Amino acid sequence: MKQINPVALRLSRRLQVHMVVEGAAVGLGAGIVVGLFRLALNLADGTMRSVTAAAAGNPLAVAGWVAVMVVLWAAVTALVRWAPTSSGSGIPQIEADALGRLQIPWARTMAAKFSEGVLCALGGLSLGREGPSVMLGGLCGTAVARAAGSTEGERRLLVTCGSGAGMAAAFQAPLTGVMFAVEEVHKSFSAPLVIGTMSSAVAAVYIVNQFLGTGPLIPIGFARDLPHVTYGIVMLQGLFLGLLGACHNRGMFLGTRLYGRIRRHAPGTRYAVPFALAAVGAFTVPELLGGGDAILGLLEHVSGRPTLAIAGLLLGKYLLTDASASSGTPGGTLYPLVAMGALAGALFGRGAVAVLGMDPAYVNNFMLLGIAGLFAGVIHAPVTGCLLVFELTGSFSALLSLSLVSLVAYVVANLTKTEGYYEHLLQPLVGARCDCGSPVHGRSVLTEAVCVAFGSPAEGRRLADLPLPAGCVAAVVERCGRRVVPTADLTLEAADQVLFVMDSDLAPELHDRVRDLLRGTGEPAPPDAGPTGGTGADAG
Repeated sequence: MKQINPVALRLSRRLQVHMVVEGAAVGLGAGIVVGLFRLALNLADGTMRSVTAAAAGNPLAVAGWVAVMVVLWAAVTALVRWAPTSSGSGIPQIEADALGRLQIPWARTMAAKFSEGVLCALGGLSLGREGPSVMLGGLCGTAVARAAGSTEGERRLLVTCGSGAGMAAAFQAPLTGVMFAVEEVHKSFSAPLVIGTMSSAVAAVYIVNQFLGTGPLIPIGFARDLPHVTYGIVMLQGLFLGLLGACHNRGMFLGTRLYGRIRRHAPGTRYAVPFALAAVGAFTVPELLGGGDAILGLLEHVSGRPTLAIAGLLLGKYLLTDASASSGTPGGTLYPLVAMGALAGALFGRGAVAVLGMDPAYVNNFMLLGIAGLFAGVIHAPVTGCLLVFELTGSFSALLSLSLVSLVAYVVANLTKTEGYYEHLLQPLVGARCDCGSPVHGRSVLTEAVCVAFGSPAEGRRLADLPLPAGCVAAVVERCGRRVVPTADLTLEAADQVLFVMDSDLAPELHDRVRDLLRGTGEPAPPDAGPTGGTGADAG
């Protein structure tokens, strides 16, 4: 049996205590910043809707609003040029910061991100608050780390804690924030991380509740539990949502490539497109503007909405969100995704009622399942999507159907070989190579992937310098959803997934040793210890 080093155990316990205290400090800061941010967004959205409603039908007033949109566009462009890391959603930037691949100037970026989000909300762009909230929370983690004199490794942990706190504060859902930090941002599990993120998320949600109250964020609830005999239909909905999620991502990636061709006077010329569309939409289809609150309000009384109108809202919301997000305009996509998931669920529910004769009351259930399933299909984070809807509705009995639709959507989206949305956006920030290596086969066996943990002995080391045990060869390294050739000079990074070829007779023991090395639970090798294994390049 493996002996536990008592010194390491004490250090681990001390770190966990520190993470609770520092995580709570990060959460308090994130709660204050995100709480104020959400109040400002609500005020901006309400102002936009009241002003445009009053201006409708008055050509002079409409022209005046167009002039306001030009000013908003110019202000957002200037802010992004002042703080370039504030562009886009903010989630990929924070993920890159947590990976140690991007240093974000926290004070400047926080001021810019806050201001840009409010200005975009005032303009009515189809963007959400979650991406900026995650970034604002992560920047609070850097601020606390700087004030506490933390090490770089602790700072990166606090950035992850802050990102979870930001997500929790955006939805007022602490478990969702914790799982988002583990599943999407950090991509690995450790006790200090989970404890610190839990402390951050609870503190952030407590503060936000003081600002905004504790009412439900979405006005939709489960009608009653779906009978288990209908779970085949739930799986069918998961298939539909997985395919829809893949189409969503491919369309977004195409939009990003098309905007990438606009280089003259960028990013202002790119931002002009969503601002122009929002100006037109304010007087034609105002329901499509903003993050999605207007659409969710309409779906509260979905029985009175024609099916064709629901389909039109889904298509229009997607196109406007694609035009806004793909341009790199500062703002998130998760809340529009929630609205689109509810619309997709409503369409599927209408089909189930019409074709299968189901009770129309179950359409509400399918709308909520649509949120979880589309989240899993787009973000490739099924547990987070499931927890999100669970916390927003508080329905324990719906967990089984939520889990089922999320898992099916996740598997289907992966089978289409479509990258997760944030994984795709992260690649340019971390400089992931796109070379694809082939697994090495022969007398050995290919083991399951092992994740390189933050702060482990393997992080930041070349494969040639890694003390792999004899009979073990690195075959494939997956980074940000892409396979990287495991050459001797390849430096491993946190969150890399490494597949190993091992001697079939020794595979269980070798896998345990490699897992300890990459996850940071084993003893680091002495400085003069050379590698006893090899890389995929040496395996031939």
